[in-house]
Amino acid sequence: MSAPSLRILPWSIAMAFPLVSALSTPALAADGAAVTLPTVTVSDTRADGNATELDRTRLARRLASTSDTAGLLGDVAGVSLYGAGGVSSLPSIHGLADDRLRIKVDGMDLISACGNHMNPALSYIDPSQVDAIQVFTGITPVSAGGDAIGGSIQVSSQAPEFARAGEGLLLKGQAGAFYRSNGNGRGGNANVTVATEAFSLRYNAATAESGNLDAAQNFKSAITAPSGVAIPGPKEIGSSQYRSRNQSLDLALRSDAHLLELKLGRQDIPYQGFPNQRMDMTRNTSDQVNLRYLGQATWGWLEARLYSESTRHTMNFLDNKLSAVGNLGMPMDTEGKNTGALVKADVPLSARDNLKLGAEWQRYRLNDWWDPISTTASMMAPNPFWNIRDGQRDRQDLFAEWDARWSTQWLSQIGVRGSRLTLDTGKVQGYNTMTGMMGYGDPANPGSIPGAFNALDHQKTDANWDLSALARYTPDAQTRFEAGYSRKTRSPNLYERYTWSTNNNMVMNMINWVGDANGYVGNINLRPEVAHTLSATADWHAADRQQWGAQATAYSTYVEDYIDAVSCASVGKVCPARTDKFVNLSFANQGARLYGLDLSGYATVAQTAAYGDFTVTGLLSLVKGKNANTDDTLYNTMPLNAKLALVQRLGGWNNTLELQWVDAKSDVSRVRNEVRTEAYSLLNLRSSYEWKQARFDISLDNALDTAYTPPLGGVYVGQRGSVWGIPVPGAGRSINVGVTVKF
Repeated sequence: MSAPSLRILPWSIAMAFPLVSALSTPALAADGAAVTLPTVTVSDTRADGNATELDRTRLARRLASTSDTAGLLGDVAGVSLYGAGGVSSLPSIHGLADDRLRIKVDGMDLISACGNHMNPALSYIDPSQVDAIQVFTGITPVSAGGDAIGGSIQVSSQAPEFARAGEGLLLKGQAGAFYRSNGNGRGGNANVTVATEAFSLRYNAATAESGNLDAAQNFKSAITAPSGVAIPGPKEIGSSQYRSRNQSLDLALRSDAHLLELKLGRQDIPYQGFPNQRMDMTRNTSDQVNLRYLGQATWGWLEARLYSESTRHTMNFLDNKLSAVGNLGMPMDTEGKNTGALVKADVPLSARDNLKLGAEWQRYRLNDWWDPISTTASMMAPNPFWNIRDGQRDRQDLFAEWDARWSTQWLSQIGVRGSRLTLDTGKVQGYNTMTGMMGYGDPANPGSIPGAFNALDHQKTDANWDLSALARYTPDAQTRFEAGYSRKTRSPNLYERYTWSTNNNMVMNMINWVGDANGYVGNINLRPEVAHTLSATADWHAADRQQWGAQATAYSTYVEDYIDAVSCASVGKVCPARTDKFVNLSFANQGARLYGLDLSGYATVAQTAAYGDFTVTGLLSLVKGKNANTDDTLYNTMPLNAKLALVQRLGGWNNTLELQWVDAKSDVSRVRNEVRTEAYSLLNLRSSYEWKQARFDISLDNALDTAYTPPLGGVYVGQRGSVWGIPVPGAGRSINVGVTVKF
């Protein structure tokens, strides 16, 4: 997909690019020692909210165990994961997930082009290519937010490297491989860098695949279905297989204090099963172009980015589901085109004040259609079914953020962001123009379901604004307190507003990104969500931050016009009745309240010459969410959960014994018929050894092969039969090994 012409950009962005050539620039270090430009922000003079930094050292511990980038977030307090495919989990922060979070990958705002959100933002980068992750769980600065009411996740791949002055050509690389016993998972990754003092080129490649995972051994005995009848549990978790391939080519040029980067990426997922979805992914290809400039002037820093991403996504049934429906397929196609731009200036005004100004622009186009299965008129023929046609979602933002260090103890941050979103879609049609139970009606007839939708004015314009305010008090080298307020806004996505069909259960089942196996239809009259959050954090630690530390965060959020599931009748829609334990629903604006507490800490408990250093780490998270209109529990809120680990470090060895505990999920969403889950504890063991240029990892996940059901795993529809409606089973024991060699 070609990059957009600058003439279509908002003037605030287009006018900023000529500034690049006019920058007054101090030189970089003469010996070229810095592999990238210095960091744009200075930690002593900025308030980054409750930001957790995950560097490559921390991330490396999990690479042997997961091919899902979202899985790298498992040790961040307040973060949990919605179950999905093997490389496509959806992160949740303080009970807000998916589109309610602002997630960026290498500065790109990626959008899930799928009615089931099978290709979320974090699925577009392999874990082996991630260099750092920044997670905002508390008050998110407006510079890191926008069009989201929850936290923010920013994922970065490795920065470009350059040769040092006088050392000639830099040539280096890395190769790795892994194997996981559960599912026969295997894969590898490699990268190679060729660079001079001014030019850098890196090629990255990664592949991962797995068969269906096994459930725990004692899960194979009889289980109790929602009907109360004991039935045999699944021996394997149907539709949990996947294969993924990622490649990228990164080029960079630097000159004095200028850095220009071009990243070209391609992802190919031939297949990915989803145990909590009625469909599976049968192909997902994505092509990405990401151009970035970073430069320093006498007045500060300027960053500019222009990116383009094109996705082609198809769904149908993989073997576990296809054979169970008599080899009847249901091909579904989606095409998404996402183009964006960013200009951001970081200006130190004085020793006390720092100002950040920015503008963002995003243009998104979506087509979602389902090809007919024959040329003869039937429930699924002879026309393509247009779920969303010529969908448009365009966003323009301006933001300003002011940091002020009032004294050595007090720091404040205030930011404001304004957004303008325009959403629209074209005319739709069903598989046929027949009337009656199997028909959809003439799309040109306002009396039919597609015709009534086509007769509406589809264009919606939302004027949104965000505010964040944070104060930090640091009385001494061992204590820090933060408190803040934010107002954040999110407009509905295209599927929430524009999916239209209420003809039959089959079609409605295809609109579902929450994994509850219910059917959904959109609501064109939805308003943007507005979240008001109060958050406070207390942080105690050793002066060197090495020996011990403890942190506590309490938060409360009220969401105006929260988009929640409601009965079809309550929003004037007539949906089919169901007798299969599931329900058909739509969306409506209601109120929501969320509150919770995060605790985390670490302490070095022993330091010995013979056995190394021993550190205890722990975290605990609690979130509660209620619909303010109905007092119903918000869907997929994580119950009380905790982790406790003992870590030993001795020379090149790093060994971890981890106990994970999750409480029973008894508070569930009534309107969605959410399933309950029981409490469980898991034991995980990890060990790594670094020797010269090599690293070896081995881990034992679910070491005791404990049977459990993840509370955010959704409803099991990975295979047809009597097990439908139980929670998705958790994976059984897995021995994971990995090796990484640098050269």
